[in-house]
Amino acid sequence: MSPIDAVIFDMDGTLTDSEHWWDEVRRGMAADAGRPWPDDATRRQMGMSTREWASYLVEVVGIPGTWQQVAQQAIDGMVARYHAGVPLLPGADEAVRRMAQRWPIAICSSSPRTLIDAVAAEMGWDELLAARVSTEEVPRGKPHPDGYLRAAELLGTEPGRCVVVEDAANGVRSAMAAGMKVVAVPPHFNPPPDELLAECDLVIDNLDELTVAAVEELG
Repeated sequence: MSPIDAVIFDMDGTLTDSEHWWDEVRRGMAADAGRPWPDDATRRQMGMSTREWASYLVEVVGIPGTWQQVAQQAIDGMVARYHAGVPLLPGADEAVRRMAQRWPIAICSSSPRTLIDAVAAEMGWDELLAARVSTEEVPRGKPHPDGYLRAAELLGTEPGRCVVVEDAANGVRSAMAAGMKVVAVPPHFNPPPDELLAECDLVIDNLDELTVAAVEELG
């Protein structure tokens, strides 16, 4: 058993209650273009990098434009919503601050860096975060391990000594592929399948259960 050196948080759906916002914005874009929303589109896009989900919207859903144009349209829609206030999940701010008192912490998110930075600034987390990674900045998005491996590199530690806090199936798979300990906080919105949750090191109902003692026991 290795001691825990760092804690890495996903953002959308883990700290911020925004996964459904992404879904609403993207569905709205498809509706505006007169394109039907495929049954598995929401699930498929969870955890993808910006280029990956924007390309999916263009190539699979059929929204007109380049992936860059479609991505910017969706990001603009999200920024407009964030301006009305960051929708934190219950216990998120307290959990971030609790973990930061004990370990270096990071955010590794599929959101663009502009949105990660906006949330960190709005919540006063700039001084708490030792690293932040957008999967735009690595070759492959979740469920590939690239983002979490980059976070461990920036934190100066081995992947096996990191604990990841995730909500979505692709994020859980990403952290597992990176060889990290995984704490799952399953959402009511599109939760991971039970068989995947069974592979996690810890499953909690809410972020109030993310205590220092619970994380230390994973080491």
